[in-house]
Amino acid sequence: MNSSRQHGFSLMELVAVMALLAIAIAVVSFGFSKSLTSAKIEAASRDLAAMLKYTRGQAIVKGQQQIFELNIETNSYKAPGRAIVRLPPSMHLGLLTATNELTSAQSGSIRFYPDGSSTGGHVTVYLGKREWHINVSWLTGEVGREEIQH
Repeated sequence: MNSSRQHGFSLMELVAVMALLAIAIAVVSFGFSKSLTSAKIEAASRDLAAMLKYTRGQAIVKGQQQIFELNIETNSYKAPGRAIVRLPPSMHLGLLTATNELTSAQSGSIRFYPDGSSTGGHVTVYLGKREWHINVSWLTGEVGREEIQH
């Protein structure tokens, strides 16, 4: 055996290991970023649906109409007796509601009645290519939420 030869790694082996580590880190960070985006929009749509349900509940409990307001331009919504909620600038709202509930081209509302019914509507929360639809039934006032895959 030749004892003068040193043990260790060659430059090529070190470069190969570094490249593999860089690829692994890129894959993991991309996956984490995607799941973080997914969690943000899911939480925003869940909170919006909860405020719609709250508004319906208030109409039933108080025995009088309650109005849930949305402003597409400012990316915000408001339930009765609650503070205005603004979505992050990266998210966007969409609204489809009864014509008489539109207050401008960029804002409108969904009205809930004491019997639980509503004027109905459809609110969409967008973030990049992801979107969640929150549907409000006009007959029952029931609030449902679903993710739309693209």
